Amino acid sequence: MSANTSAAHVPVVVIGGGQAGLSVSWYLGEAGVEHLVVEAETAVHAWADKRWDNFTLVTPNWHCRLPGYAYDGPDPDGFMTRDEVVAWLKGWLQTFEPPLVEHTRVTRLQRLGADRFEVTLDGPSGVTSVTCDQAVIATGGYPLPVIPPFASALDPAVHQVHSEEYFNPDQLPEGSVLVVGSGQSGTQIAEDLHLAGRQVHLAIGNAPRVARFYRGRDCMTWLSDMGLYDTPTQEYPGGRAAQEKTNHYVTGRGGGRDIDLRRFALEGMQLYGMLTDGKDSTLRFAPTLTDALDKADAVYNSICSDIDRHIDSLGIDAPEPARYEPVWAPEEDPAELDLAAEGVTSIIWAIGYRPDYRWIEASAFDGGGRPMQTRGITEVPGLSFVGLPWMHTWGSGRFLGIDRDAQYVAEHIVGALDQNRPRLAAAQ
Repeated sequence: MSANTSAAHVPVVVIGGGQAGLSVSWYLGEAGVEHLVVEAETAVHAWADKRWDNFTLVTPNWHCRLPGYAYDGPDPDGFMTRDEVVAWLKGWLQTFEPPLVEHTRVTRLQRLGADRFEVTLDGPSGVTSVTCDQAVIATGGYPLPVIPPFASALDPAVHQVHSEEYFNPDQLPEGSVLVVGSGQSGTQIAEDLHLAGRQVHLAIGNAPRVARFYRGRDCMTWLSDMGLYDTPTQEYPGGRAAQEKTNHYVTGRGGGRDIDLRRFALEGMQLYGMLTDGKDSTLRFAPTLTDALDKADAVYNSICSDIDRHIDSLGIDAPEPARYEPVWAPEEDPAELDLAAEGVTSIIWAIGYRPDYRWIEASAFDGGGRPMQTRGITEVPGLSFVGLPWMHTWGSGRFLGIDRDAQYVAEHIVGALDQNRPRLAAAQ
C-alpha cells in the first residue's frame, strides 16, 4: 500500500496505522472522504513485533470485530495465538485499500489558526509536511514503556528488558528471572517462563484477577451479556477509580485457564509485594504481598457473585455456583531480594506504559498528559482520538469496541467537514 504525501493539503490525516486508525480510515473511505493514514512502521505491526511467542488473546475470538470484518473461524469461544491474530488482521487488510503511507513518522502536529493543522512527516524521502482540516490520533494509549529510575543503579550484569521486548525464555541468559508487575503481561510472561522450567521471582502490584470460565461459560462472555463492555465510562461502577485500575489477569493459553499465583507459589515460583527500590544486587519490597493476593481473590469472587445475580435474575439454567479458596498463603511478606544470591540474571519490567503526546501542539491534555476527550472528540476543533483505553467504554481499545468507536469518530469528522455525504454504514 502506498500514498502520495506531496499534496499540500488533505482533509483528514489519521496518525497511526494500527487497527484503530485503519478502522477510522475504513469508515472515511465508505463515506468518500479524502484522507491519509500515516504509520511510523508498518500496518498493525505491533501484533507481530511486540508480543511474545506464546502470546494468546485473553478475550474470546468472537470479540474480534473490525469494520466489515469479524472472526468467522471454527473456535469462536477460543483464543487466537499471536500468529493467528496477525493472520486475521492481514485478512482484514485485504478487504479494503486504505490510503496508507508506512515507514513515516509524524514528528509534529501544529494548529494553524482555528480550522487547520500542519503535520510534519519524517519518512524515506526526508522531512515533508501536509496540512489538514481534521487530525485523528491513533498512536495507541500509552506508547512509552515505563522503567523505574532505580533500574540504572542495579548490577549491570543483570539483563533488563521491558515486557514488549520479551519473546521467549531462550532470549534470556541462563539463570533465574525476576518479573516485575502482575497485570496481564506480567503474569502471562511469568507463566511462560515458569512452564519453560525457569526459576521465576514475581513482584506483584494491585492488579485484580478473574475466573476464565464460570458456570459453564467464559467469564468475559457473561460480562458482555451483562453489558459491562457497553457501559459508558461516566456510568461505569466505581467511576474514574475503576478506570485507572490494571486489567484483570487471566490467560487464553492452552484453551484458556485461570492464572493462580498461589498455585504457582506451590510449584516453586517466589512471590513478592510491590517493588519499591533497589541498588546493586539488592531489591526492596513493600509488605503488600498478602494483601494483594487477598484483594485479587476478592475481585475474582465478586465477579462470580455478579454473574450469579445475572443468572438468577434471568432464570438461566447453569451449573452450580462456586468460590475460589486459596491454595497457598505466604508465611510473611518478603522485604528484600538479593539478586546475586538467588541467581537472578534477568529482570523483565512489566509495569506498563505512559502517554507521550509532546509532539502535539494543542491544548487537549490534562495534567497527567492524557487526552481530555469525550468518545474521542476533544474541545480542540478538528482534533480527535481513537483506540484509547476507556475512551467510551471498557470495550474501547479492545477488538470488541474499536469498530463502534471508530465509526463514531468518523461520523463526527464527516459532519464537521460539512460534506453532503450519506450516513456511514452501520458497524458490523
